[in-house]
Amino acid sequence: MSKNLVVVESPAKAKTIKKYLGKDFEVLASYGHVRDLLPKAGAVVPEADFAMNYQLIEKNQKHVETISKAMSHADALYLATDPDREGEAISWHLYELLRERGLLNNKAIYRVAFHEITQRAIQEAIQHPRELSMDLVNAQQARRALDYLVGFNLSPLLWRKIRTGLSAGRVQSPALRLIVEREQEIEQFKPQEYWTIEADNKKQRQNFVSRLQLFQGEKIAQFSFTEEATATAAREALLTLAQGQLRVVKVERKQRKRQPAPPFTTSTLQQEASRKLGFPTRKTMQVAQQLYEGIDIGNGAVGLITYMRTDSVNLAEDAISEMREVITARYGEDALPDKPATYKTKSKNAQEAHEAIRPTAAARYPEDISSHLTADQNKLYTLIWKRAIACQMTHATLNTVAVDLACGDEKNLFRATGSTLAKPGFMAVYQEDVDDRATEDEEGNKMLPDMEVGELIDLKGIRAEQHFTEPPPRFTEASLVKSLEEFGIGRPSTYATIISTLQQREYVILEKKRFKPTDIGRVVNRLLTEHFTRYVDYDFTARLEDDLDAVSRGEEPWIPLLHRFWGEFKTLIDIKAETVQRKDLVQEALDESCPKCGHSLVKRLGRNGSFVGCSNYPQCDYTRNVDDDGSEPRPEAAPAVVVEGRSCPACGAPLHVKKARSGSQFIGCSAYPKCKHTESMPEDNTGVTCPSCQQGVLTRKKSRFGTFFYACSNYPTCTYAVSNPPIVETCPQCQWPILTVKTTKRRGTEKVCPQKTCTYSAPAPELAPPPEETTAG
Repeated sequence: MSKNLVVVESPAKAKTIKKYLGKDFEVLASYGHVRDLLPKAGAVVPEADFAMNYQLIEKNQKHVETISKAMSHADALYLATDPDREGEAISWHLYELLRERGLLNNKAIYRVAFHEITQRAIQEAIQHPRELSMDLVNAQQARRALDYLVGFNLSPLLWRKIRTGLSAGRVQSPALRLIVEREQEIEQFKPQEYWTIEADNKKQRQNFVSRLQLFQGEKIAQFSFTEEATATAAREALLTLAQGQLRVVKVERKQRKRQPAPPFTTSTLQQEASRKLGFPTRKTMQVAQQLYEGIDIGNGAVGLITYMRTDSVNLAEDAISEMREVITARYGEDALPDKPATYKTKSKNAQEAHEAIRPTAAARYPEDISSHLTADQNKLYTLIWKRAIACQMTHATLNTVAVDLACGDEKNLFRATGSTLAKPGFMAVYQEDVDDRATEDEEGNKMLPDMEVGELIDLKGIRAEQHFTEPPPRFTEASLVKSLEEFGIGRPSTYATIISTLQQREYVILEKKRFKPTDIGRVVNRLLTEHFTRYVDYDFTARLEDDLDAVSRGEEPWIPLLHRFWGEFKTLIDIKAETVQRKDLVQEALDESCPKCGHSLVKRLGRNGSFVGCSNYPQCDYTRNVDDDGSEPRPEAAPAVVVEGRSCPACGAPLHVKKARSGSQFIGCSAYPKCKHTESMPEDNTGVTCPSCQQGVLTRKKSRFGTFFYACSNYPTCTYAVSNPPIVETCPQCQWPILTVKTTKRRGTEKVCPQKTCTYSAPAPELAPPPEETTAG
């Protein structure tokens, strides 16, 4: 048996580390957390100074037994879990379990931490161990206790006042508030009309556009022209003055520098992976974890990136030196600045790991190892490699030009702007996300012909263009992550969990890759913001994170922090349990009378969403859909929609068209609940025979995350499914009986083989699927 036992969190990491330590070390995995709070009331006892009652996680019991057996023969224990609060807590829980079993008597106990899984980092950590940090452990315990106390006391209130099965969390609730408030802004937004005057110009063979900046000596603001009549009058006046030409009166040429972005933190990686790769935050973290823990690239497993849960933008000196060597060798000396670039962390609560996310070896080029990685691993590694290399390269230089063109005299000026890339610098390797590039286009990232003062430019025409102001956009995953970080809500390592929880609880849905609150999400947010205002307040949530940081640094004890929180919170819970009325939450008065009995109407939350009903219910049963204008009342009892010419294949009863809680329709047996036969709607039936079982057909289904996929109608007997719309066409490369239609931003619409082992793809723009079903690329 080995004399030294090393315990890490995952088997992949254990395998990678084992090859660096040799035969004197046994490396085992805990498979994550080994203990957790009791899953019931009483797990945290405020009356006993917040004593926390833990139990062994059943699914990890066998792994704990394996570790215990190995520890009984070992002389020393090295706790090598992740270098953050969660990792420290896992090490402590393992220590406590082994101590309670009497396996640590007279044995050396070490805590080792490393931010990359390389031979140098592992051996250096083993040579320089430290003790367990109880400050980090207590910070994690305090966070866990707060989350438990909020969840186990606020969620039951939601069950009683709104609907069973709901939940409220310490950080998920402020995140929900962000999404709901954004939706309210959009609904309350009133578009404002305005007009711009633009000139279509031409010099030699090059066309370009200029926009009116000065009209009759008055500077043009956004709302200078607010109606078509004034804009048209101005256009006609300018056409008369121009006489087919504009005169160049000013040419301003400048150079501007663009600096590279800092290396990735957890938050910025999640944002860029969402924008550039279309990865949800959870997927980004899963793939990054695989790259960190180690992948066999031909000579054994090796960690490809540094630790991916970090708020820091610092880089190790030896890593910078290696990056500079790679830049010189690959892009030339002109791409290398005189001094290494340094970056300052902007996150208001930066903590935990000490380095940004970077490749563990800058000379490990993405193209050299791509054959050993999955498609997703390769995409993410390439993104991380490019961002890290680019951050140490020279700035990009852009030539900008602004030209003022007079119409008649200089009381009327049009302006054209453009820019060209003079020296690419870091942009030869990496550019910011597509949103930034779109903004550049709007700002004039386009070529202009050479023009000199006094030159006359041909005028092809002048246009009056109508515009309307637009409301703020709904959150994407990237913009939501950015806002969570800006407000200090949670930690970057928790963003994926926050977002997936909101979706799983059906508080929000993804609609065209943007978050929209559901009716139930709005009602939950109303309860929290009206009655628990302090606990969904952004500043309060951020201050609580600051307090937890202080605990982790040893600057504040954790028990008094919990006492301060619990006293007020428990009092408020008790009061609201008695005073909050369910009807005040689930219904909202409307300024409209019931056409049936004259009482006021209310918007009410029902089982299948919101509807309009009479406040005099049950005496009056008038209802209608929220979207109806009320001109025609809904029938007292809408008749079932019968599927003509068919009966239930299971029991022979008539089939009805029914509505699911999500709002989608399906076909179900009228004898429900005695018969539970269901089918997809005909329009969801693709008509493509399942290539796996050859019996069912592929039907369109909606996942709990709001995205569509195509699965066999014989589920669960057959579990075959594909992400993209299928078509009946045999793959010419592997002979698989179907292909799928995939659309990405980069490659457009293609016919792609769904088999993972096949690489066939061919352009197919005529088969483009609906926009909501396309895949980001």
